[in-house]
Amino acid sequence: MTRRGGTCRSPVFRLGLIVSFAFLAWALGLYRFSQLIPNPATNNGEVTDAIVVLTGGAGRVGEGLSLLGRGLAKKLFVSGVYRGVDVRELLKLARRAPDNLQCCIALGYAADNTRGNAMETYDWIRRENIRSLRIVTASYHMPRSLLEFRHILPANIVIVPHPVFPDGFPDESWWREIGALRLAISEYHKYLLGLFEWELL
Repeated sequence: MTRRGGTCRSPVFRLGLIVSFAFLAWALGLYRFSQLIPNPATNNGEVTDAIVVLTGGAGRVGEGLSLLGRGLAKKLFVSGVYRGVDVRELLKLARRAPDNLQCCIALGYAADNTRGNAMETYDWIRRENIRSLRIVTASYHMPRSLLEFRHILPANIVIVPHPVFPDGFPDESWWREIGALRLAISEYHKYLLGLFEWELL
């Protein structure tokens, strides 16, 4: 009996128990994070004051321009653009040529991460008197984007998420793809880091 009790209280056993609980907590957190990754947008008809596109992935700018062309907002802000790229060049890269949209598009060059996107957007909506916006970014990036935007933007600003589903990250079965799963886990870790940082601020 003493020997069994000693085994249960051994450092190796306790370490194994701690590791097991830590992994379980991590896995449960990953599951909860996966529930935050949105399905295809169901609010395509909702009009907002502005559309905000977060650069960094394929299809985002094109989707934002499409939404603007459909009249779902009067203004489009693209955050995190490379310096030297102007609106005409952006339209060319997105293979769009609607000259009538150029007056409605603004570019932000200051952001180099998601928090920077939120801060840059806040500066812009404050100048433009924006009260509602639609965020266009990749589906796996949306939870972290909403975390940052909801901490930085005033509480009265309405935020409508509009996910884009890039190649390699299926809209409903991403967890079956190894590459997509790795990407989701990477985003999960960044999301946890963001939560931790906001708790410290």
